[in-house]
Amino acid sequence: MAGPGLKIVVGLSLLALLTACDEKKPVEKDRPRVFVQEVKPSDYAASVTLTGDVQARVQTELSFRVGGKIIQRTVDVGDRISAKQVLARLDPKDLQTSLDSAQAQVVAEQAKVKQNAAAFVRQQKLLPKGYTSQSEFDSAQAALRSSQSSLAAAQAQLANAREQLSYTALISDAPGIITARQAEVGQVVQATVPIFSLAQDGERDAVFNVYESLLIEPPADRTVVVSLLDNPAIKTTGTVREITPSVSEQTGTVQVKITLGNLPQGMQLGSVVSATGTTRGKAAVELPWSALTKKVSDPAVWLVDGEGKAQLHPVTVGRYLTGKVIISAGLKGGEKVVIAGGQLLHPGVKVEVAENTYKDLAKEAQP
Repeated sequence: MAGPGLKIVVGLSLLALLTACDEKKPVEKDRPRVFVQEVKPSDYAASVTLTGDVQARVQTELSFRVGGKIIQRTVDVGDRISAKQVLARLDPKDLQTSLDSAQAQVVAEQAKVKQNAAAFVRQQKLLPKGYTSQSEFDSAQAALRSSQSSLAAAQAQLANAREQLSYTALISDAPGIITARQAEVGQVVQATVPIFSLAQDGERDAVFNVYESLLIEPPADRTVVVSLLDNPAIKTTGTVREITPSVSEQTGTVQVKITLGNLPQGMQLGSVVSATGTTRGKAAVELPWSALTKKVSDPAVWLVDGEGKAQLHPVTVGRYLTGKVIISAGLKGGEKVVIAGGQLLHPGVKVEVAENTYKDLAKEAQP
């Protein structure tokens, strides 16, 4: 039989054993599993598709050179006209009255010249015989010259009146197509007020309104393929001819004119066209959209440092595309960016990197 001392020793041994079983080593918390992509900068050139229309190289605003009431209009928008064609007429009554008055003035001055010429001839015959004085001869000569000057002035006024009367007819200077009409029959117009807009025959331009930010650097290639918007199969090649130096106050854009060669069948004046241009390449980083997060209100990405810890890093987004973003600043190259699994990360947390899987994930993220 065991004594009391033996029982105490056995009890202490059991207690020590139970205590050792309860003291387990602390288990490390599971690390977040993330997919990463190594940053590799490359030249990125953004392509931009713009919509414009075909316009005439020379566009003219046609207006009367005198004011009056329009009594006739012979053309409308869309009509093709020829050079020297009468497009509209003004009421000529007032100018006809001025012409009649100028003609009457010329007739009166002609009569004065004839009378003074006869008086001068008489003085010219009498002076050598002594039947008249030198002063009377000089007066007759001065009167003749004065009347001749008055006749010349009256004739100039008559020519001006005839010219003003001719301005009551609005005549085109060149062939082309009427693209706009700003007045109607019965309307009283002032001189130089536009009545018609004329797109003259000749070379054609494709005109586009482009935001200034897209033209910070001039295009490397000035050759552009222009296609019909509703039928891209109809296309032609043009060359950038002009970029306006100022920005429009209404649209905030600059105007780019592209000279077109021979217009293909179906592409004509007023046709809506499109053109795609590519900007100069810049060093940038392409990441799937899932890599982008934010730091307060600024865009950022999660980086995994050498110790396997996640760090939030701000970046600058140059362009948002379908399924991906272009990072223009903030990443130099070689960094490991978390492209999936960053939803539960916080700065300084250790992560588990899933090796050799980010490539497949990145392909799936792209459209």
